Amino acid sequence: MCGIAALYQEQAGSDPLHTRAAGEWMLSRITHRGPDDNDHRLVGERAWLGHNRLSIVDLAGGRQPLNSAGGWSLVCNGEIYNHTDLRAGLGRERFATSSDSEAALVLLHMCGPGAFDRLQGMWALCAAAPDGRFVAARDPLGIKPLYWARTADGLHFASELRAFPPEVQAATEAFPPGCYWTPETGLVRFAEAVPRGRAGRWDGVPAADAESATREVLADSVVRHLMADVDVGVFLSGGLDSSIVAAVAAAEYRSRGERLKTFAVGTPGSPDLLAAREVAEHLGTEHHETLLDAGRAISVVDQVVASVESFDASLIRSAVPNWFLSELASRHVKAVLTGEGADELFAGYDYYHRGHAEPGRLERELRRTLGRLHGLNLQRCDRVTMAHGLEARVPFLDADVIAHAMSLPPELKSLEPDGMEKGHLRRAFTGWLPERLLWRRKVQFGTGSGAQDLLTPHFDARVGDGEFATAVEESGVDLRTKEELAYYRVFRRALPSVRPEAVLTRFATA
Repeated sequence: MCGIAALYQEQAGSDPLHTRAAGEWMLSRITHRGPDDNDHRLVGERAWLGHNRLSIVDLAGGRQPLNSAGGWSLVCNGEIYNHTDLRAGLGRERFATSSDSEAALVLLHMCGPGAFDRLQGMWALCAAAPDGRFVAARDPLGIKPLYWARTADGLHFASELRAFPPEVQAATEAFPPGCYWTPETGLVRFAEAVPRGRAGRWDGVPAADAESATREVLADSVVRHLMADVDVGVFLSGGLDSSIVAAVAAAEYRSRGERLKTFAVGTPGSPDLLAAREVAEHLGTEHHETLLDAGRAISVVDQVVASVESFDASLIRSAVPNWFLSELASRHVKAVLTGEGADELFAGYDYYHRGHAEPGRLERELRRTLGRLHGLNLQRCDRVTMAHGLEARVPFLDADVIAHAMSLPPELKSLEPDGMEKGHLRRAFTGWLPERLLWRRKVQFGTGSGAQDLLTPHFDARVGDGEFATAVEESGVDLRTKEELAYYRVFRRALPSVRPEAVLTRFATA
């Protein structure tokens, strides 16, 4: 996990000192993403690449920009989990390091950017060659961030909005997931956010067989996501998704003779904190907790909004406890696994079943929400962890897990007779957790951690009805609550030139 920045000049012959200075300023704005090392390079007469490094794989030899025999230089943010298989297929003699990112570089050199669909993981990259070739690309789901902006001289790329100069921020947009850009081709899609499932694959198959397949594909993903040369922990909310991830990871660590580290946050006595404590005790993890109170929660709101680069109230409300959770975890590990994406794969939200109960409609809505995660939960997950130099990994959003989950009949994702959600996923992991925890009803993280009770009343009380109506009208932005107005005002102070519509993503909830 790292922070990247890049510049591409449309015309050769620009002042290299000016280009270097502009790039170094951008890189200096995101040092939190890579506190271990940084480097940058002018590549030919048109490009500059910069990289802040959080060292997780190949600690000694993975410094970037990386170089290939074909002249390409590359900076990459993220992890490529199938890099070992790619090395074997591309020829190990072509590799100079053990860095997973080098798999993307060699693949680009040998096969071109159209082969990026072979990369399995979370990543965003920019690469350049001295002869003027340039490519930028982002993983199919957009797990890792990448933004870009076109100016009169060329293009800017960076991992976060704050890296762009104020005069450029108004033109900045999210780089679309599953796409690459080159000067010759423009923007090209190389992969869909959600692959099409194999229709009919599970027709007539016993439910127990489908549950076994779900367990196998998810457990395999969790183990692959533990790939690192440093300790990896788990964010444990006490809910189903993070508890399953922790159960699989804990078993893998035990097989190595090691003990998994887990991390939880909440107000004293909050449902999430108590449940996480019970899961950790059952799994035998080295468990760490941090407590929330109103003073702590409110004190970091400005930092959280500036880091998340959004003002969506539900996003910020869940980001605040995650801020403290990331701060805690970063003192013990360099990477964590989370349960992000499970609700979108297995229909965990109530609204899926209220307005989208018909099978075909449910599948379409799951695809829609998965495709928009990069501007919501994944954005919050990335920014809050990286603000503390911590990498977050999302095993539920592995390509194999997505392909499997989306091939399941929608009927397997229906509510149980008692209204319980994700029954299929719960049954798939029978025996991995105590029944009471396995069948614990879902609580939204902002609610279960107690953060909502600390934040919402505080900000609602500070704005009158008339002031709220006037502020919404003057802003021209769809601000839904007084709490969201408070976050929007912080956002405007932190990123005054960024267009709100460039960062605001909504999920339908009814």
